[in-house]
Amino acid sequence: MRILAVQGDITDQRVDAIVNAANSSLLGGGGVDGAIHRKGGPAILDECRKLRAAHLGGGLPVGQAVATTAGNLPTRWVIHTVGPVWSASEDRSELLRSAYRESLRLAADLGADTVAFPLISSGVYGWPLDDAVTQALTALRETESPVSEARLVLFSPAAYTAATHQLH
Repeated sequence: MRILAVQGDITDQRVDAIVNAANSSLLGGGGVDGAIHRKGGPAILDECRKLRAAHLGGGLPVGQAVATTAGNLPTRWVIHTVGPVWSASEDRSELLRSAYRESLRLAADLGADTVAFPLISSGVYGWPLDDAVTQALTALRETESPVSEARLVLFSPAAYTAATHQLH
């Protein structure tokens, strides 16, 4: 699988699936989650509500992933995953890597060939930037998948710089 770093807005990516750094409620939020719901339109929230009503009544567990329509986005699917909140006193790295692995596994199950990922947990969840990149790249490199391309879409110049340094 080819792994790329791209600076930009994940909602503009023309790929088969984009990954949403969601909160466990799946009902929208800020950051990447808010941007995806705003640009994708109400169809995404409608499907998230159906998932909550069906089998995710308690919300989506950290490190897991589910898929919905992409609504008005230029992609087929949105894969929602919940990353962990960073903690200085507890190593939650495995949960963060699981969010990437489970999203990639679900993308493959859907038949996606190209997937765009945000830098999960690096925003309001407080994961330190360089380690967030390390965890993302470790998970993507170690996960066998028929997906041919994984894009790490980085909104800020600092995140893009950190990712390009670690990719080379």
